[in-house]
Amino acid sequence: MKVINQNTWKRKPHYDHFRTLEDPYFGVVIPFDVTNAYHFSKTNKVSFFGKYLHDCMKAINDIDELKQRIVNDEVVQYKKINASATLLKSDNTFGFSYIEFENDLERFLANINAEKNRIETSRDLFPLRNDQECIYCSALPWVNFSGHKEPVSGSLESVPKFAFSKISHQHDQSMIMNVSINVNHALVDGYHVGLFSEKFQHYLNK
Repeated sequence: MKVINQNTWKRKPHYDHFRTLEDPYFGVVIPFDVTNAYHFSKTNKVSFFGKYLHDCMKAINDIDELKQRIVNDEVVQYKKINASATLLKSDNTFGFSYIEFENDLERFLANINAEKNRIETSRDLFPLRNDQECIYCSALPWVNFSGHKEPVSGSLESVPKFAFSKISHQHDQSMIMNVSINVNHALVDGYHVGLFSEKFQHYLNK
């Protein structure tokens, strides 16, 4: 983790403006082509959720602005960002997870499975680890949404929030999944969300 020197930071005026707003978040919903990722998961018998979440996390960890957080009035940049995803239990409730990011897909999937097992056998809502070195994310595979709103606490938040929709099948046999992205404008601009979308699609295509 490193602390951003705000005196020389090019985003200082933007940060000072947006951090004073009652709700500094902005959100967009972007359609992504998940055809290759879906076929990869079926061919290799791995979780589709795990596959696309891994691609998402790779893209996030490529972009400095998505690794920055506001901590005690300082802007810090973490070296690695993990995933705090909501994971469904067999009784159709859920628990919050904390999934360590790994560049290796198999190791990342193993981390997801470990959290699934912990959540299934626990009555605790929150994970053992609960910090800002993550993104918040959830899958809504029952709904093909075109708009989405995340809960926001009364305190100043800076953790990006993602939600993944149900797949829609297109006439050309491609598969589209809408992704809701909510970020704090004090740290992240539309340019950075656009950069994320390019990188995420790139990893999904591989």
